[in-house]
Order: sequence, then C-alpha cells, then structure tokens
Amino acid sequence: MRALVFEEGLKAVDMPIPKRGRGEALICVSLAGICNTDIEVTRGYLAYKGIMGHEFVGKVVDADNSGLVGKRVVGEINIGCGECPMCRSGNPRHCDNVKAMGINGWQGCFADYVILPESNLHVVPDSVTDRQAVFTEPLAAGIEVLEQVHILPTDLVAVIGDGKLGLLTAQAIHAFGYRVVVLGKHMEKLAIARMAGMEAVLSSEYTGRVDVAVDCTGNSSGIETAMAIVRPKGTIVLKSTFHQGVHINLTPVVRNEITCVGSRCGPFPPALRLLENGTVTTEPLIDAVFSADQMLDAFDAACISGSLKVLIDFKNLD
Repeated sequence: MRALVFEEGLKAVDMPIPKRGRGEALICVSLAGICNTDIEVTRGYLAYKGIMGHEFVGKVVDADNSGLVGKRVVGEINIGCGECPMCRSGNPRHCDNVKAMGINGWQGCFADYVILPESNLHVVPDSVTDRQAVFTEPLAAGIEVLEQVHILPTDLVAVIGDGKLGLLTAQAIHAFGYRVVVLGKHMEKLAIARMAGMEAVLSSEYTGRVDVAVDCTGNSSGIETAMAIVRPKGTIVLKSTFHQGVHINLTPVVRNEITCVGSRCGPFPPALRLLENGTVTTEPLIDAVFSADQMLDAFDAACISGSLKVLIDFKNLD
C-alpha cells in the first residue's frame, strides 16, 4: 500500500497492508486531511516516526464486529490502554500510556489502509459526504471548547486565528447560539467567517474586550493576543500545538485572574450531527485535493503559509 512516512525526512513509500489485532478494524482510507499538527510532527513534535496523519474518512473492510464491515467511518485518534486510572475513570484521551494515531506510537492514516480499535470508530451518516466527514476530527476539537468552558448567553467569544481550525472552532461555537468574533490576518479567510454569519476583524484592528478568547493560531502570538483582549476574570482556551517553545510574560494572567484552559480533542457524535444538518460549512475550507500518488506535493502545499485544508484522495487505487 501507499503511505507517507516521516523517518529521517518525509517519504512516500510502498509497504504491506497492516494486520489488525483483536478488537481492531482494518479501514480502507478514502480521504485524509493534513493539519498543522502533522506539519509540527515533521519539525520534531513528540519525536514521532512512522506513517503520518490523523484526519480521515474510510470504509471498514475487516473487523471482529461484522456490523461495521462495509460502513463508512471516521475515527478518534487517541488509543488508551484500558487499564490505567484515567482509562478506568472514563478518560482514555488522557490515558497514562496513551497513543495517538500518526502523532505518538500508532501508525497514521496517510496510507491506503489504517487500523484503529473498533471502539474509536463512528459511522458516517449517508447524507454526509467524504469531503465533509474528513473534517470531523478538527470540528470535534472545536466543540470541545463548549465541553470545557461554561459560556453565558451574554458572553462574547473571540476565536483567534483564521486558519482551518479557527474557522471550524468558530463555526462550532456559533452553531450553539453564542456570539463569536473571528480575529485573523487574511481578509479572504475572514470573509468565510462573515459568510457563516459571524463578525470577523483583522487582529491588528481589534480593540474590544471579550469574555472568552480561544487561541487557534498554531503559534505563540495567539496567547499574547488573547491576554490583550480578554477581560479580567475571563477565560483563555489554548488549542495551538507547536514544537518550538517560546518565552511569554504571563503576568497579565496573574494580575487579571484569567482562567487558562488547555483544549485538544473533542466528541465526534455532535460534530457529525453538525455536518449532517448543514450547520457547519466545510467546502470553503478546502484549498486543494491531491491524489495519493502526489502525497509529497500535497504536504508541500499544506506547508505554504496561509493555506487552508489540503486533502489526499486515496480512492484512486490501481
């Protein structure tokens, strides 16, 4: 099978189809998406080596659960051990021995086939297209903000960052009826937020105060912007992951008694429901689609500053 592997550089290789274990499913990947975390992996994030990728939609070809075979699915990326205190308390995402597909200890989905535990899979509704379903994982990450932070109906939420995660997170919060302003650096991307019914402003021109600030920038500038605009006693949600650490003056957090919340993965079922009812728009977020034979070109395109979502189409099997 074709696969995009990171090991002493990024390489497109041919390798055997993996063998599933008990309780696992073998999935034929249809479409996969490249995200900023994938790019950070190639810069040394978590020192991962192996098949890249963690956003996908595909069809189950083999599983212990025969009811899954032939189903279109998306998959949660975290694999818990099932034995540690965090797993036993119902928090496998924070397993003491957690593995993450294409990020930490588990082979990724930039390949013709991927394996995941059956318990990680969610069946995609028939009305949701592959081009929508491939956004389930990052959309779920946006919904996680609402799982973690109590937002009042009168609150104003700023989503900082007009990239794919920022635009999805903003749409997710807006879909639940909250007031959202998107701050970014690109007029054409901010226009996507406006088309979705939200206020959108250049970060350099925003002078207001917000109750909740969500950093989706993917770099250190996000938290600095958040600290500058969040009101005293407000909340900052950090969703950016990047390899290179930075020095940040956190005095404003102490002085203004700001609550800071780390936020990563989120629930898939409500993400699929938002896609099914058309509340969240994904098509404007797609910059390009490359065939699986052009995976290196796809990754290069995703690394271009300002790019939105780049997809890899694996359906063109020989």
